[in-house]
Amino acid sequence: MSAMQWMMLGLVFIVVVTAVLGVGALLRPDPARQRLRALEGGSAAKGPSGERFLQVVADLTRPIGKLSMPEEGFEKSSIRLRFVHAGIRSPIAASAFFGLKTLLTLGLPLAGFAALSTGGDMPRGAALMLVLLVLACVGYYGPNLVLGHLVTARQREIFEAFPDALDLMTVCMEAGLGTEAAMMRVADDLQLKSPALADELRLVNLELRAGADRERALRNLAIRTGVEEVDGFVTMISQAERFGTSIAASLRIHAEMLRTRRRQRAEEAAAKIALKLLFPLIFCIFPSLMVVLMGPAMIQIYRVLLPTMAGG
Repeated sequence: MSAMQWMMLGLVFIVVVTAVLGVGALLRPDPARQRLRALEGGSAAKGPSGERFLQVVADLTRPIGKLSMPEEGFEKSSIRLRFVHAGIRSPIAASAFFGLKTLLTLGLPLAGFAALSTGGDMPRGAALMLVLLVLACVGYYGPNLVLGHLVTARQREIFEAFPDALDLMTVCMEAGLGTEAAMMRVADDLQLKSPALADELRLVNLELRAGADRERALRNLAIRTGVEEVDGFVTMISQAERFGTSIAASLRIHAEMLRTRRRQRAEEAAAKIALKLLFPLIFCIFPSLMVVLMGPAMIQIYRVLLPTMAGG
């Protein structure tokens, strides 16, 4: 290979390594969770390796990350809220994200061009431009898809565990615990089943310890999770405190409603299975079945019937 091809391969290697390190760092919010436990009085973090990786990626991609990062209003933008919904709380996560986005947008077309140039048959003209454009679109929109998947998975985890958390909170409050103590006990019990919900409840407790108003702390919980059921829970708690009704009884009713909604979502997903199976059945399984059933008959027609008709 020529020197230019070696340089292209070296650039591709750097792009791939940086992208892998950045994605791995963005998918590891463990240092934030360890610091949260340390603030609560638990064991301190042993080593923020994910934070170091994120800092390295942010430093490497900061010059080109400015090409796609908004200059003003990022703290109030929707992408910042999506970071919060995904559980990514690092202040340098945005720089690393936009740096990776720009790096992949520019690097994937270069990688594709290098791979095509090293091969034997390289497309020319419009075909080459189409391939490079598709790779650039994948690099630009791929990080958004990954971030959206993280948000969906985290919100689903919180939604699935929230009715059980309300049941535990109801039992704790009927046993004589206050709202803050009940949240802490529920967070400890849900640590293994739903770490995301446990961390959010701990953050609420930390805000209350810092002197924040309870309604404001609960409203921040709804904003951080982005789950409609959590927003309804916050509204219910605020109204129960305002009108002087029993919080435990309200929690019991709200938990039953959420459990019913969770069952209805499961039934809706089960009802969609038949519709989702139409595409693989029609385009994948049905043609194969027709080939297996009609193949021998078509062979016999080709061998026997067609020669006979031609001779007659």
